[in-house]
Amino acid sequence: MSSWTLEQVAQHKSLKSCWVIIHNKVYNVTEFLPEHPGGTDIILKYGGRDATSVYEPIHPPDALDKYLPLSKHLGSLNVEAIDAISEEKRNTRKTKDELRVEQARKRMPPLARILNLMDMEKVAEQILSHKALAYYSSAADDEITNVENARAFSRYFFRPRVMRPVSHCDPSTTILGFKTSIPVFVSGAALAKLGHPDGESNITKGAFKEGIIQMVSSNASLSPASIMESADQSQTLFFQLYKHRNDDIAEQRVRDIENLGYKAIFLTVDAIVAGNRERDIRSPWVLEEQETGPVYYQVEDNDKLEKDVNIFGTAGALIANDDRDMTWERTIPWLRRISKLPIVIKGILCVEDAVLAAEANVDGILLSNHGGRQLDYSLPPMEVLNSLRKQRPDVFDKVEVYIDGGVRRGTDIVKAVCLGARAVGLGRPFLYSQSAYGAAGVSKVIEILRREMLTTMRLLGASKVEDLRPEMVQRVDWQPYFPAKL
Repeated sequence: MSSWTLEQVAQHKSLKSCWVIIHNKVYNVTEFLPEHPGGTDIILKYGGRDATSVYEPIHPPDALDKYLPLSKHLGSLNVEAIDAISEEKRNTRKTKDELRVEQARKRMPPLARILNLMDMEKVAEQILSHKALAYYSSAADDEITNVENARAFSRYFFRPRVMRPVSHCDPSTTILGFKTSIPVFVSGAALAKLGHPDGESNITKGAFKEGIIQMVSSNASLSPASIMESADQSQTLFFQLYKHRNDDIAEQRVRDIENLGYKAIFLTVDAIVAGNRERDIRSPWVLEEQETGPVYYQVEDNDKLEKDVNIFGTAGALIANDDRDMTWERTIPWLRRISKLPIVIKGILCVEDAVLAAEANVDGILLSNHGGRQLDYSLPPMEVLNSLRKQRPDVFDKVEVYIDGGVRRGTDIVKAVCLGARAVGLGRPFLYSQSAYGAAGVSKVIEILRREMLTTMRLLGASKVEDLRPEMVQRVDWQPYFPAKL
């Protein structure tokens, strides 16, 4: 292979010839430009120069080997070029956001002083980069659904039973036949490396230590193979599948994850297009204005500025090639034909679709609105769970039912399980915890939820998960009073 100078690479920065440098290696991405899910502009912005800093946090390490033909791997930089890039990095002035994060990390409280998931989120809000926090926390439109996901749990109150032996209390259960220490799993969430260089492997290690199951996203910032490598041999991992519109590509991905040892497929059906996540879309402008000051309207620049706006945000690039024409009649039989793994439909939000899923003979359904990130004003999963319990209780006998979205307390878990949920998923809390404290943070979140759940079960009069029944919760139609927190 050849070695290249920076001057040679710099000549290739156009649509006709575009090269980029990643980890001191040179790649010809000219033919890939039209196919890039994030559009051509982001690649051209780094055409002819080093793109490592923007590439690394959002791409698995093996992405170039997997998706770019070897003929486009042009070789390495020469020694002088490598030294020049290293020197440039050393001399590059840190942004105001980077300096803020550095200082915030020095002021993190000891992990032992994190008492609940809200404490963890507050720490993450301080130490995350603006880009990471904007992506993790953003939700669709006015973010009403994101708020209501959590508020929905406040409409359900307990009807505890007393004089029941609870000195021995066991919160363990199974999900699709696989053991879990509590009825909680990691719900698939993308781009963990935005918050921590070890990314999803932090979640894998923390989940194993505490005995719960991790669902790995198709859009993880580590590859399915590398995540599996960081897992213990006895560990159960599920895979969240965003189906590619090309059936052949989708089939190969399914076969790959099955061969790697993933134990179930969670087919995501509610993200055929990206939700309007304006907090994420605004993120580049906020960072720009931090460094250079406000940007004001200029008539002569208006057309150029309009073209520079990426209204799809980070998520738009992640799901640009997903299948928008999935159907019960075609997609589920297709998936059954190519894989023997259990199938769970992720993204059910009404009783009618829950019934269709049961009739399609899937193994489970995840009542989810994608953490409020897709369709604003979609119903909170807890309310859908209650409707399903009232209108079609038979569905619970045909498929396992799970929910995610808004779960932040052990009481939330118990309420959902009482109404028939086999388990609940959490996404953001694990992103926040691994970003702040790595694998230890993930472990801490699970410990907190276990402690809160055990306390709730004992006070409710339940010594095991099977004791949690629908009659132990009551939906209230009055508005609970919650005093403002200072």
